[in-house]
Amino acid sequence: MSKRDYYEVLGVERGADQKEIKKAYRRLAQKYHPDRNPDDDSAEEKFREVSEAYEVLTDDEKRAAYDQFGHAGVDGQAGGGFGGGAGAGGFSDIFGDVFGDIFGGGGGRRNPNAPQRGADLRYNLELDLEDAVTGTTVDIRVPRHVPCGHCNASGAEPGSSKETCPTCHGMGQVRMQQGFFAVQQTCPTCHGAGKSIKVPCRECHGDGRVRETRTLSVKIPAGVDTGDRIRLNSEGEAGANGGPEGDLYVQVAIKPHPIFERDGRHLHCEVPINFVDAALGGELEVPTLDGRVKLKIPPETQTGKLFRLRGRGVKPVRGGPAGDLLCKVLVETPVKLNDEQKHLLRQFQDSLDGSNSHHSPKKSSFFDGVKKFFEDMKP
Repeated sequence: MSKRDYYEVLGVERGADQKEIKKAYRRLAQKYHPDRNPDDDSAEEKFREVSEAYEVLTDDEKRAAYDQFGHAGVDGQAGGGFGGGAGAGGFSDIFGDVFGDIFGGGGGRRNPNAPQRGADLRYNLELDLEDAVTGTTVDIRVPRHVPCGHCNASGAEPGSSKETCPTCHGMGQVRMQQGFFAVQQTCPTCHGAGKSIKVPCRECHGDGRVRETRTLSVKIPAGVDTGDRIRLNSEGEAGANGGPEGDLYVQVAIKPHPIFERDGRHLHCEVPINFVDAALGGELEVPTLDGRVKLKIPPETQTGKLFRLRGRGVKPVRGGPAGDLLCKVLVETPVKLNDEQKHLLRQFQDSLDGSNSHHSPKKSSFFDGVKKFFEDMKP
């Protein structure tokens, strides 16, 4: 029976790159793998077919020969390893290359004793709004792992040494295979180190690192906001095998403020005023982050009106002009009135009767609209 075109087998275009080919093979190999289809002989045949196509199309020389001469250009070069076991160039190598990232292995082997960079750490720091706007310096206590001084980070008690792991023979990984299925995973004995410790260090218990809490002084620049991060180089976890330390990221969050609400470089606040000042006008003292300022209230001010104080906001940490302070006026209704005050208010109300449209234009307009709404509803 004639063979199908390899590109057709994998369902990719002739110009497909290695990433597309690998993705297509991964999908089809999982679909037709014999272990997933134990009672389907056709699935095993399709599995061999897609594996053969993958082997050819991921080898630059074989692919060039196939593109020029078709199957005749690669007959005898592909498929030889798929018959009975998985020798060099056979299915085991392909499976490890494509699925190694799932099962902990990979096509290439990493030296388990090579220097490895330490992990990064994060510290969540809550700041008062005033400190965030003006900048400050804070001390933080950060727990982290540092190289063990007793064993000089080797993990072995002084006077003893590490030996090659008898399970993985120094590779840090072990490979298990059953038929076509091969899995490469971290060695359970040495946990990927490639060496075993006969006498663990009494301080770090073989880890090569000990836990330490360090106090660090962090300079907070003016203008930081929630979500900003400050990086402290080499203040993270200790590296392995002499590798460099990771970094520490200080994650900033601004605490809620009793008066101001921040919106980027602008600040917002609500200013309550009595209805006399709202009606007749007046002058108020309003707070800002750098002192009090006078705010002039014009007559006939309505609740919800915004007053903008330019330059009284926040100067952004990344540069640019300072924002504004936006004061929202809230006209406050008086409470806990005595009898005399209630009487005066009723007199005042009586003086307005008959001229509501003049003194309360919004109220008059609203009720005129309500009246028209119900009249339009009548049949």
